[in-house]
Amino acid sequence: MRDSNTDLRIIRTKGAIRDALVVLIDEKGFEAITVKDITTRARINRGTFYAHYQDKFDLMTKCEDEIMFEMSRIAKQNIPDVIDALETNSPIATPFPLAVLIFEYLNENSDFMRAVLGPKGDLSFQTRLKDFMWKTLFENEPNALFKEENLLVPSQYFASYVASAHIGVIQQWLNSGRKESPHEMARILSTITVNGPFFAAGLKK
Repeated sequence: MRDSNTDLRIIRTKGAIRDALVVLIDEKGFEAITVKDITTRARINRGTFYAHYQDKFDLMTKCEDEIMFEMSRIAKQNIPDVIDALETNSPIATPFPLAVLIFEYLNENSDFMRAVLGPKGDLSFQTRLKDFMWKTLFENEPNALFKEENLLVPSQYFASYVASAHIGVIQQWLNSGRKESPHEMARILSTITVNGPFFAAGLKK
């Protein structure tokens, strides 16, 4: 049985590897990174790296999986509250707690998210994020946010629009230095999502 010191050492090692990955993505792009680059930057030997990951792709996948798992957990816990708020039919005065929690989580992991969602990161992650949003919005039974039979447009286009818009807003926030707080970003996104872009633009009262 592992003791707590061993567990702490593993957490620190994995943290150093992830930090090295983020810096290297910024410097040279994920495609050009080698395991040697990562181990040199993280100041560990190759054996330590291979004790945790098969290669750089496995490292990236596991980092992304961790993000997806946590965002999924937050979504599942808070979607019922979103449904309740929307069903009251009153104007959305405050951002959804779900949106605040997601932006707080993105803020805590901002370095990794900015790197992986950037042009030098992992382009397949955006596809995975869109797939995650599809599952969250439609397949999280019995608490799916949307029912396909209620949609006025084909579900695949609706899901693609919502996912691309959300990811675009997140990328803009991360790339511009996160000047707005997670709460303010949640308000911005809630306003656009619930009331529509024309309302947010001041064209529709």
